[in-house]
Amino acid sequence: MKRETRLLSALAFLLVTVPAMFTQDPRSQPSPVLPADILGTQLIVWSEAQKPQPVPQPLPAAERPGPDQQPEQPNPAHNPPAQPQPTAQKFTGIIVQNSGVFLLKVSSNNAYQLDDQEKARQYEGKQVIIGGILDANLTSLHVIDLELVS
Repeated sequence: MKRETRLLSALAFLLVTVPAMFTQDPRSQPSPVLPADILGTQLIVWSEAQKPQPVPQPLPAAERPGPDQQPEQPNPAHNPPAQPQPTAQKFTGIIVQNSGVFLLKVSSNNAYQLDDQEKARQYEGKQVIIGGILDANLTSLHVIDLELVS
């Protein structure tokens, strides 16, 4: 009787677990689909020869219309001609000091003076990525954010 009970228990166990094993196949489950504006598994290669590209900036909270507000319609009679707004860009390079001034050296021929000298001092000699805005003369960089390249 014990032998029959064990045999029946083993058979019941197999009948319950075998179908469950086949339903757990990870290949049968779909992989998540990422939105088109998010990078997936593509490899990104950076080079010092790359040209800086503008980084899109969101509108400040004060300029965004709320859900119950209508956006203001511009009145051309009261507005002066629009000045092009400088756009933030990402720059990769090494922080160097030249004549007591900290610069971001992006290539052997290009370097930009940084407006936040205290923050730059912490990263002297290190490779960084700076989000910032170039001045009109393309010689000085207004630092918005600064981080180490990992």
